[in-house]
Amino acid sequence: TVHLLSPRRSGPFVELNCAAIPETLMENELFGHLRGAYTGAESTTRGKFELAAGGTLFLDEIGELPLEVQAKLLKALELKQVVPIGGSLPLEVDVRIVVATNRDLEQEVAGGRFRGDLFYRLAQFPARVPPLRERREDILPLADHFLAEAAGRYGRPVPALAPEAREALLEHAWPGNVRELRNLVERAVIVDEDGLLDVADLFPGAARTP
Repeated sequence: TVHLLSPRRSGPFVELNCAAIPETLMENELFGHLRGAYTGAESTTRGKFELAAGGTLFLDEIGELPLEVQAKLLKALELKQVVPIGGSLPLEVDVRIVVATNRDLEQEVAGGRFRGDLFYRLAQFPARVPPLRERREDILPLADHFLAEAAGRYGRPVPALAPEAREALLEHAWPGNVRELRNLVERAVIVDEDGLLDVADLFPGAARTP
């Protein structure tokens, strides 16, 4: 939404999940490499910074970024330049950076796990997204949305939520946040047999945490 409502909306939106990339490949993902930079580098590959030029680079789970790569990210942000692996000349990059994390980065900084200078560089406009348990008015609309989404994905009719199932959703603690709700609803759609989801369909066994 930040990207689409900004002057950069005509530029690319590039996403990188920092938790999904091995530490040894993170620098390559961000900055790219030149052909022959290392064994197996048979062609030049552009990094996410270069791919997002003129647009927005979204770094999800920024708290998982290794300290060594944090230093290089900070340098790229400060200089607005990147140097691909195997290269010597910097590339100018004009990129908006948006980051997200489920960690308390101030605590990570205090514990020496996240660079303070990078934190303050990134935290120019912080926006806290409350966990699902703190915005219960969103639970049922999200559940209905995920029901329709999952039913469409699996080519099945959209099942209804029984009143007691809706009440159970509202009472659940949601330790896994929105992702838990999505997965729970998707599983219920897959196993549904009668088009009506009750509490047992949503919370099999002891999965419910009031």
